[in-house]
Amino acid sequence: MTVRFLVARMLQQDRLNFALTNRIPRRLATRLMGWFSKIERPLIRDISIAIWRFFCDVDLSDAKKTKFVSLHDCFIRELREGSRPLDQDPNTLVSPCDAIVGTCGAIAGTVLMQVKGSGYELEELLLDRKLADFYSGGCYVTLRLTAGMYHRFHAPHDCLVEQITHIWGDAWNVNPVALRRVERLYCKNERVVIQTTLRGHDRRITLVPVAAILVAGIRLRFLELIVDPRRYSSPPIQCRVVFRKGQEMGWFEHGSTIIVLAPQGFDLSANVCAGAKIRMGEPLMRLQAT
Repeated sequence: MTVRFLVARMLQQDRLNFALTNRIPRRLATRLMGWFSKIERPLIRDISIAIWRFFCDVDLSDAKKTKFVSLHDCFIRELREGSRPLDQDPNTLVSPCDAIVGTCGAIAGTVLMQVKGSGYELEELLLDRKLADFYSGGCYVTLRLTAGMYHRFHAPHDCLVEQITHIWGDAWNVNPVALRRVERLYCKNERVVIQTTLRGHDRRITLVPVAAILVAGIRLRFLELIVDPRRYSSPPIQCRVVFRKGQEMGWFEHGSTIIVLAPQGFDLSANVCAGAKIRMGEPLMRLQAT
């Protein structure tokens, strides 16, 4: 057996996995990772990237550049032009990121599922009762970005971003082991609520990027806003920023999660189900025919 195989088997043990990634000073580990990953020394860069690629399924073949100045630079890599074809159907919302689909489906009242048999209230996630009620009976998809994936996220449709809310929180791991053990985990972690209106349909779609351990920040390039775990919640930011479908909105400093919320009138695309892999630009939801 290879070392990689043995380590992978060990990490599959729930107790060990949970202890190694959660029973540590999560915020301290996150800050240290943020600092360490930005070191621009060739030896540290090369060793760090090699270790990362050893333990994670990392594909750099579609990266825009082939040389990186640091581990951080490699984490937040851009893609080559055309490497993520967009579904151009105007009635389709595309996935904002590369991800593994977690829970998804209809919103039961204002309750979403974290894992089978364990839910959480939309109001607790958004900290906005009116917005939570708006999505009652709609649908949602939870998209989990693993450590080796492409970490930037994009507009799911031609849209207008109207409000950004940063909600301070913890830095629990968001892998399946932690989701089974920590109730209402998404409602406890650092997150950003991005409210948009679809151009041409006048429908409101909300994206909720959720940070996790080792995520040293969520970057929203269009506002030059840095959502950093060291900073506390801020009042909602009103804005009017126009995006084209597939245009970059921001990035994670590491793997994490995006929850996509749609009101009544949308269905999940046929390719979307729990456990499925999806790439940015592929169909995610579809506007129902009227």
